[in-house]
Amino acid sequence: MRTSDVEFKVNGHTGNGYLARPDSDASAPAIVVIMEWWGLNEHIKDIARRYAAAGFVALAPDLYHGAIVMEPNEAYKKVMELDRPYAVKEIIGALEHLRAQEYVSPKKIGVVGYCMGGGLALMTATQSAEVGAVAAYYGGGAPMADQFSNNHAAILNITGEADADVTAAIKTLDAGFGQYTFPHEIHVYPGAGHAFFNDTRPEVHDPSASADAWTRTINWFQKYLTA
Repeated sequence: MRTSDVEFKVNGHTGNGYLARPDSDASAPAIVVIMEWWGLNEHIKDIARRYAAAGFVALAPDLYHGAIVMEPNEAYKKVMELDRPYAVKEIIGALEHLRAQEYVSPKKIGVVGYCMGGGLALMTATQSAEVGAVAAYYGGGAPMADQFSNNHAAILNITGEADADVTAAIKTLDAGFGQYTFPHEIHVYPGAGHAFFNDTRPEVHDPSASADAWTRTINWFQKYLTA
């Protein structure tokens, strides 16, 4: 595959991110990969490469602008400092960058996020009509259902049963989607906790749930980005 650091426009400013794409000149569907609260670390870059290996162009924007944190207290502080509305603008900037590339087709873009990034993925869907599909993993800080009246994306929510507070909020959100016509689905993994997809953290990683969630996510993007 091909990987590179890229810059893109954000409201007259410049955003940065990590791009991974198949090693082919053929066009491919594209996904914005939104980081956890640790920052754009090697785990998130690896996820972008996994999507590229699966046939997608993947761009992970750096919402902390170079900072990577290692401890939960540091991560909590970074989340509290994050300007979430501007972060969504950066995500949309990354999305528009992908749409402008000749190697990206179709032009509806997928968005996937983890933890903090899951909530931001859902928020992005409420603000950009160019989002074709979302996969939000245990999305903290997700919008309320009434903010999705103009949403055009198919939304997949993925959570762990043991991640009680987030799962309760996401179940309420998915129930609220019943008032709309866009496709939506929720899958709760029995016994899995928060951040179960992060295979760099053995204390929380659930290999079985991760493997199934990956398959569901790939199928979701293939269905709603390429149909």
